[in-house]
Amino acid sequence: MTETEKITREKALRIRERVKKNKPKFVRPESWRYVRLKETWRHPRGLDHKVRLMYKGWPPAAGTGYGGPKVGRNLHPSGYMEVLVYNVEDLGKVDAATQAVRISHRVGKRKRALILTEARKKKMVVLNLREVKAPVEEKPGEEKQEEKTEATEKEAEKEKPAETEKKKEEEKPKKRRGRTEEQ
Repeated sequence: MTETEKITREKALRIRERVKKNKPKFVRPESWRYVRLKETWRHPRGLDHKVRLMYKGWPPAAGTGYGGPKVGRNLHPSGYMEVLVYNVEDLGKVDAATQAVRISHRVGKRKRALILTEARKKKMVVLNLREVKAPVEEKPGEEKQEEKTEATEKEAEKEKPAETEKKKEEEKPKKRRGRTEEQ
């Protein structure tokens, strides 16, 4: 990215902010009158609609004149263009000077950690940076310990049913309430 492009982007962002300050909040016409109408903007299409005809005293309609500079559109406030990334291979398509990475919300912890490490190596800007601990690789010695604990748990489960049978024999049956055979 050349220096002039960088200056034009920064200038475009400043102009975009200035335009945004002066832009009115466009609400759906008659939304203040009827509860059933939400405030989200809808363009009026009626023949005699006051907002469409731009009558004095009625709120302004959204139009092209309220837009920001073309260079500044689709830019993140940091000045970078956002690129959505799903895997490590997508990082190869990203230009670190002009584009910033946004990791998709569908990406899991393991793949997210790989993407973050690769982006750090390439010195890329990550917009939704959420630190994830690196996936821990299991050592061969740890697997044996897990197998031992599983074996002891299975033995404990076998002993439990024998204990419960003894308890049932010791308990006396409770008297039943309600109907009896005589009724």
